[in-house]
Amino acid sequence: MTQASARVLQSGMRLPPMPTIRELVKLYRLQARKQLSQNFLMDERLTDKIVKSAGRIDSKDLVLEVGPGPGGITRSILRRQPQRLVLVEKDPRFGETLQLLKECASPLNIQFDIHYDDILRFNMEQHIPDTSQRIHLIGNLPFAISTRLLINWYEDLAARRGAFRRIDTCMTLTFQQEVAERICAPAGGEQRCRLSVMSQVWTEPVLKFTIPGKAFVPKPQVDVGVVKVMPLKRPKTQLPFRLVERVVRHIFSMRQKYCRRGYGTLFPLEDREEVTEKLFQRAEVQDTLRPFELTVDQCLRLAEVYSEHLVAHPEVAAYDYRGPKNVEVL
Repeated sequence: MTQASARVLQSGMRLPPMPTIRELVKLYRLQARKQLSQNFLMDERLTDKIVKSAGRIDSKDLVLEVGPGPGGITRSILRRQPQRLVLVEKDPRFGETLQLLKECASPLNIQFDIHYDDILRFNMEQHIPDTSQRIHLIGNLPFAISTRLLINWYEDLAARRGAFRRIDTCMTLTFQQEVAERICAPAGGEQRCRLSVMSQVWTEPVLKFTIPGKAFVPKPQVDVGVVKVMPLKRPKTQLPFRLVERVVRHIFSMRQKYCRRGYGTLFPLEDREEVTEKLFQRAEVQDTLRPFELTVDQCLRLAEVYSEHLVAHPEVAAYDYRGPKNVEVL
């Protein structure tokens, strides 16, 4: 028996019998909206498994769920009895089902807050000012925003702001299977990319399990991976997030070419070859490696020497090799 189940039994409280998520979707005539990348997960065994992947949820913890929809994962979270549950849902059509869950959970004395807002603009510090509670971020993310949201949260993590004012805030999130594999891909791996490096600079991501596409309504064209992302107690760099992101983005802009090609686009054309060669030597990185072969440490060494170069040449920070003044006339 889990600790959460034991607490429910000891207190004599449990969620009352309720219609299934499938029944609620039918009752309220809820249909997934393609423009919002919505896919409903109806199987409670799978929603329980997602929440279990988040690890221990204590009675003093806070859980923020992104995009609860009709409330499938929400039910599984309530069974773990956190002290507070915050739902952030962009689509107000789910108001009645979520309000029903809130009312049914009232005997459990869980603080239950529902915000109809875009998670990309949601102000964590305004709605969660107290940092005494450990935060779990859980969600079946819309595919259309999943990568952008993750990068935003990495930037918050690097700055110790938002949901990451504490170092123990963990994320348990769903992604398209290919994206989930990219987040966790090691150096040299087939799926290694910019997202892999950015994920592994500040966190330790783990692909927990895969959910077949047929488990969702409507069925997506791909399977779905559940990833737990745990912040590192000691990040691998103290460099500014946006500098690291810029360097890694340029490196991977030419993924199948030598890594010096993409890295070189950080610098003006007139002295690009000379500067690129010098910085690779200073970073002690082989410039004929492909970007996907680079380790996190090698990428960070390249970011470090780029940062040092900017001290002597601050104008380079604004250089855009794709800008109109830099277009070569053939």
